[in-house]
Amino acid sequence: MGKTAFLFPGQGAQYCGMGKDFYESCRTARQVFELAQKATGLDVAALCFTENERLNITEYTQIAMLTTEVAILRVLQEKGVKADCCAGLSLGEYGALAAAQVMELTDLFRLIRSRGIFMQEAYPVGGAMTAVLGLDADTVRGVCDSVEGTVSIANDNCPGQIVITGQEQAVREASERLTKAGARRCVPLKVSGPFHSALLADAGRKLAAELENVEVKDPVIPYVCNVEAAFVTESSRIKELLAKQVSGTVRWRESVELMIADGVDTFLEIGPGKTLTGFLRKINPGVTAKNVETMEDLDRLLDLQQK
Repeated sequence: MGKTAFLFPGQGAQYCGMGKDFYESCRTARQVFELAQKATGLDVAALCFTENERLNITEYTQIAMLTTEVAILRVLQEKGVKADCCAGLSLGEYGALAAAQVMELTDLFRLIRSRGIFMQEAYPVGGAMTAVLGLDADTVRGVCDSVEGTVSIANDNCPGQIVITGQEQAVREASERLTKAGARRCVPLKVSGPFHSALLADAGRKLAAELENVEVKDPVIPYVCNVEAAFVTESSRIKELLAKQVSGTVRWRESVELMIADGVDTFLEIGPGKTLTGFLRKINPGVTAKNVETMEDLDRLLDLQQK
């Protein structure tokens, strides 16, 4: 019998109303939102459930997304749904940390609140990110290296989808060269900073200092870190890896391939949207991929497990 992995999406999947049915239906989910509010001083439920502009601003998006993911995760665990390992895309790596129980939730919520602020402040203007469709990572990397200025790969999401990041002019120049190199399309992303680029090194240093105040434990299940696409089974390097992740490449395709090679054949995406489920179908259409973002999704999953 194959293994199961929990996956957690990153920034960009957020929407008003995410997690609301879990909040209204499950005491466990409400307690997670209450804990996030107590830890950060923000009304996270209002942030997630009412129309507001803050939800798409990094310093608020991150705590809103993580709280929603953890609320759904805790309900899943309460229902007896288990995983052998876990991973998350960028911000979603913190959902994986929750699943692996490497730190107290209060610390996790405070940490992600600080991370969002540090990333927002690190490079407030002049940065950009663009999705490059139809080229492999080596080709994209070579073009980025040929451009003057700061531009690099932010995410290797799946075959045919690479995200580049950096200074706005350098990203624009790289996009033009990538189109000439055969990219099917280069799509600018609506983001508030050049995430996962060297321009955010200062945010990583600030996060490292913040991590010094947090107790980290060995994972109860292995999680796959973004920057090395490797299993983490001990606490010794977790802080270092999280600090590097802010400005490092998210090696998502390799992370998924690693889990499949380790015997994972069922992936459950926990949180808003179906982004990671879509990536999975491009990485390996032979695996089972399901998402849980509503109570209806959970009921359907539990029904399947009982058959």
